[in-house]
Amino acid sequence: MAKTKSVYCCNNCGAESPKWIGRCPVCGEWNTYVEQVVSVKPSSSARVSHTVDGTKAQPLRLEQIDSTNEPRIDLGNAELNRVLGGGLVRGSLVLIGGEPGIGKSTLILQTVLSLKNYRTLYVSGEESARQLKLRAERIGYDNPDCYIVCETMLEDIMVHVRNVRPDILIVDSIQTIATDTLESSAGSVAQVRECTASLLRFAKESGTPVLLVGHINKEGSIAGPKVLEHIVDTVLQFEGDRHYMYRILRSVKNRFGSTAELGIYEMRQEGLREVSNPSELLLTANHEGLSGVAIAVAIEGIRPFLIETQALVSSAAYGTPQRSSTGFDLRRMNMLLAVLEKRVGFKLGQKDVFLNIAGGIKVNDPAMDLAIISAILSSNMDMSIEEGTCLTGEVGLSGEIRPVNRIEQRILEAEKLGFRRIIIPHNNINGFDTSKLKIEILQVRKVEEAFRLLFG
Repeated sequence: MAKTKSVYCCNNCGAESPKWIGRCPVCGEWNTYVEQVVSVKPSSSARVSHTVDGTKAQPLRLEQIDSTNEPRIDLGNAELNRVLGGGLVRGSLVLIGGEPGIGKSTLILQTVLSLKNYRTLYVSGEESARQLKLRAERIGYDNPDCYIVCETMLEDIMVHVRNVRPDILIVDSIQTIATDTLESSAGSVAQVRECTASLLRFAKESGTPVLLVGHINKEGSIAGPKVLEHIVDTVLQFEGDRHYMYRILRSVKNRFGSTAELGIYEMRQEGLREVSNPSELLLTANHEGLSGVAIAVAIEGIRPFLIETQALVSSAAYGTPQRSSTGFDLRRMNMLLAVLEKRVGFKLGQKDVFLNIAGGIKVNDPAMDLAIISAILSSNMDMSIEEGTCLTGEVGLSGEIRPVNRIEQRILEAEKLGFRRIIIPHNNINGFDTSKLKIEILQVRKVEEAFRLLFG
């Protein structure tokens, strides 16, 4: 007979306590403990650990382990393949999180329906089969090897998995799945942790990759215990503003690839379209004569792209100046404003400063600094930057322009898009042959030199 007990679990880290605690002693968060009723069924025998191919696990010496690349499944989606590190690894557990309505289910359904040689099982705990059918008709895909089942009990899901024997399993979403071994409700800390661990066990023993869709909380992190992100192999974040058409897929954690990769999509009526060249879409067609606009050459992962930075500087109407930033770190913008005032002599303490990254995307590349301060100064003096000019460089606290990585890729991307000159940090292209380039390369050491080149 199953034993029933009541424990308190932390929603943030998953730590357990026999009584309620105001502050979690593990993660330090306040008021995160919730009561969970747990039913523990006694195990009749110990589990035996198996490898991906189903054989019993054995200890091996380091030189006996095969170090060849993991076999991957080509998903037919270049952006998703890039973020995953080259494709979907067999036996891996991938978690995709994002805000409601951002397009997580559309991305997954569109991807699995385009796979023609793989049998997929799509488990939906939120939508009906008819809703999924209507979405599939809207995005215009059809795949006879894609099976759909609407189920929320883990034991029933595993029965369908044994019957269908899919090559890829999709669970949408993990917060709606529950198991009979626990009496707590679906979405609780214990249920999410146990269901994810069971799916991980299935993925590793059978070699079947599992894709999980997860909710996020109001802070923007994956809902449920923090241990959920530790269990899975890969965590992908699907983000973007629903008022804009662009969506960004970032890799937060990846045991089989880089976490610096970035995938860009465009949301359309017929689904998500891959954006292979984001530079052309993130640049306004005509901004000649407009002040407060500068073109930055940024890199996310290994992808260079040019993006438009917009700034507006005006007198503070209510005494206290406002600082607002969209798509760029507000604290870094305040640091750049302090550099402008201390090192260059521009007094912006009594002026409102508004900054916007065009396209509604978020960029964290430090090489954006030079374009940011140039756009701010352009708006402050109401002088436009000459058309065909782009900038890249990190600004230090002393006002110096620091070198950036992958400068060759940045220059070639700017030349490909027809820019006539690019301003870069001094001594950043040592050993790079620029004789065949058609773009003019201007090197600067300090912020003042860059301003003299831009505004005379």
